[in-house]
Amino acid sequence: MNSGRLIFTQITDLIHREQFNRCIALHPMPRASKSMSARDQFLAMAFAQITFREILRDIEACLDGCAHCYAMGIRGKIVRTNLAYANGNRDWRVYEALAQILIHKARRLYVEDSNGLDIEEMVYALDASTIDLCLSMFPWAHFRQTKAAVKLHTMIDLRGSIPVFMRITDGSVHDVSILDEMIFKPSSIYVMDREYVDFAWLYRIHQAGAFFVTRAKSNMAFYVSDSLPVDKASGLRCDHSVGLKTAKSKRDYPAKLRRIRFVDPETGKSLVFINNHFGLSAVTIAKIYPAERDRWHIVPSGRRHQQLFFKWIKQNLRIKAFYGTSENAVKTQIWIAICVYLMVACLNKIHGFGEKLSRILQVLSVNAFQKAPLHQLFMDFCTNLDNP
Repeated sequence: MNSGRLIFTQITDLIHREQFNRCIALHPMPRASKSMSARDQFLAMAFAQITFREILRDIEACLDGCAHCYAMGIRGKIVRTNLAYANGNRDWRVYEALAQILIHKARRLYVEDSNGLDIEEMVYALDASTIDLCLSMFPWAHFRQTKAAVKLHTMIDLRGSIPVFMRITDGSVHDVSILDEMIFKPSSIYVMDREYVDFAWLYRIHQAGAFFVTRAKSNMAFYVSDSLPVDKASGLRCDHSVGLKTAKSKRDYPAKLRRIRFVDPETGKSLVFINNHFGLSAVTIAKIYPAERDRWHIVPSGRRHQQLFFKWIKQNLRIKAFYGTSENAVKTQIWIAICVYLMVACLNKIHGFGEKLSRILQVLSVNAFQKAPLHQLFMDFCTNLDNP
């Protein structure tokens, strides 16, 4: 059915024109930026992400006068000055809204997937990834005295590693601050690192009927009110019910906490967890939290391929180098990169590729202008791997 259509077009077909137009209507464009349509801008930037274009001149060289532009859906002329102006002036929230549509699509596709844990509760991972910038070129993203950075705050559904919440801020915004914008669902489990340990906020999660699992800070003052026996052969060292000792921490979190110490059998590292879930076994709690920081997994189609989500975003999409220096241009590029990630994740599930998302992206990058059904492309790819 798709034998005469470009691979690139089959990727972007995941976004219906009506959905795209609704996103545009939410955030009207400045008249001057209409020299390049929002759809042409998105397609050009998505092409740059998929094929690893480094600079605007590179995008222009590939698409200006390209015989495939019309088949790609591009209707205007791709000129780097127009693309730079569109990136800098067209509201980045158009592409944030587009990413939200793709998030809903991806979550529906992965709804039956396992989160890799033998528990019924939904499990979400919270983390933030900092992208370093040059202060002289990005003064709006002031981070430290001599540095600039933006921070990508993310909540991930561990079924398919689909981001369900994302915010882009300058690097100086503390991880805890973004919790104000998050909605915590009752009976769900939220896994986070020590940067999120703010007892007032943890108590708000507790009051919402949700659960959290995080690492304890080394200076946490507590007393033990109850202790359960543990199987030390499993790596467990203690399973305590504890209360906080200092006046401020007791005021911020007046309820009991569960404190578990676990020694990772692979690394020998001692890990101390605090959580508010007294219904799960201590071993299960230890499995929920990654043994090392940032070990959020991407496990497509149940295969045992594992990648670091935040490292994947940085290494496989074009967000280490930016095509523009304004805040709007940077956020536009990041949101379109996220859209590409979500489209690849959707295609992986729809066609049952069962490959690492990075490998899928690599195959797509060198076949963007090929005319073949996507499933056939990957069938041939897998056959070539099996028969070198």
